[in-house]
Amino acid sequence: MDPLPPRGLLIVWWSGTGGSEALARAAFSGASLARATPVRMLAAPDAGPGDLAAAAGLLIVTPEMLGSMAGRMKDLFDRCYYPLLEKLAGRPCALIVCAGSDGTGAVRQIERILTGWRMRRVDAPMIVITGAQTPEAIAAPKQIGTEPLSRAFALGQALAEGIAMGVW
Repeated sequence: MDPLPPRGLLIVWWSGTGGSEALARAAFSGASLARATPVRMLAAPDAGPGDLAAAAGLLIVTPEMLGSMAGRMKDLFDRCYYPLLEKLAGRPCALIVCAGSDGTGAVRQIERILTGWRMRRVDAPMIVITGAQTPEAIAAPKQIGTEPLSRAFALGQALAEGIAMGVW
């Protein structure tokens, strides 16, 4: 029996201090407005190859830690990369990175994986800078401002609407 065709948008996230989770929830809220597109949100440790393969599109939301993607997000890619090779080509994807000062290291790493999967990036990566630079600020719970949350909401909505309309 053939597997079911991919449906909906999957938002995969990880957060250590709440910033990435807040952005993922904002994107989920926006995506949920696209009633014709089912939307799921899974923490990276709870997602696996079957979850990614079942989704018509993917939004990845992660913090940058030490100039790289978060370890829990890397673990997801370590578990999923080879099982999904050749299976996600052409599917739409987008990326949100929450970082203290830069974010480009995590973006580079994840974009290489998405390129290997031959996914279709539908927007430039969204990088949200928190400005956390001291050990105390880095470890503290993050409060994300209205403007980045609005951008995440709009990105989630656009990605889900595009899937529903067959644009992607």
